[in-house]
Amino acid sequence: MENTEEDNQTVITQFILLGFRNLPHLHIFLFLLFLVIYILTMAGNLLIVVLVVADPHLHTPMYFFLGNLSCLEVCYSSTILPRMLAGLLTGDRTISVRGCIVQLYFFGSLVPTECSLLAAMSYDRYLAICKPLHYATLMNDRLLLQLAAGSWLSGFLNCTLIICFVSRFTFCGPNEIDHFFCDFLPVLKLSCNDITLITWLSLLTTAVTALFPFLFTLMSYVYIIGTILRIPSTIGRQKAFSTCASHLLVVIIFYGTILIVYMFPDTSRLRNLSKTFSVFYTVLTPLINPLIYSLRNKEVKGALRKSLSKQTVRF
Repeated sequence: MENTEEDNQTVITQFILLGFRNLPHLHIFLFLLFLVIYILTMAGNLLIVVLVVADPHLHTPMYFFLGNLSCLEVCYSSTILPRMLAGLLTGDRTISVRGCIVQLYFFGSLVPTECSLLAAMSYDRYLAICKPLHYATLMNDRLLLQLAAGSWLSGFLNCTLIICFVSRFTFCGPNEIDHFFCDFLPVLKLSCNDITLITWLSLLTTAVTALFPFLFTLMSYVYIIGTILRIPSTIGRQKAFSTCASHLLVVIIFYGTILIVYMFPDTSRLRNLSKTFSVFYTVLTPLINPLIYSLRNKEVKGALRKSLSKQTVRF
């Protein structure tokens, strides 16, 4: 902490991430649990990226977006979990203000990027099921690159504007964040600046980068489900639904947990429950995604078997 003579306030240079302070007897267990989750998350998502790049049969729009999503999950997990693991292992829960803002920047960029990628994947499924005759023409390489690049750029550019404001803030106490990572609202509450402008700006950017993709995804699946229900044969309906079931499950898990976390009133009673649900979309969702796509997808399992057989022949 540093004292400033101008306003006689104590300027905070470090935050304390309280994390799971109510469960000190479980810290070693939680460390081992989250370490295993982190290793499996990295291995599963990197495996999908490698398979999508290496196997020509997976060079399709759906797997192109899946590769982008898996790459994002690797970055997402590496933003949250290493600092959490270090705190659980050493007991040192401090993080510098600069380090907290960096974590906030990547977290705040990757979440809307995932929203946009999920929306792009829903549009791909919409064209495949509702416009099958025009699918190959509409979902061309140019559009693929535009959707993927737009998803990544929109998330990082919008968050850059927010972080430019936050980085100029002064934090003058208290310095405790009742969370296991630097989330936007808990950090903002510790500022001694006027946060009115940044609050409205964050609401605007959230509407653009998260709400609109969510509504677009929702509308896409309204049309998809409507089209599937109009298919006369049961086998045809099952086949059509199987092509988007994995993505729909990921969408439900991702948006469901986020809505629960951010729609909870910010009270002391509900804070621990909100923190628990935060674990779902920050820690478990990146782990679940590759499991859902690999276990429910014949093409991914086929590419994995082919890759393993090649490695076996080599040895």
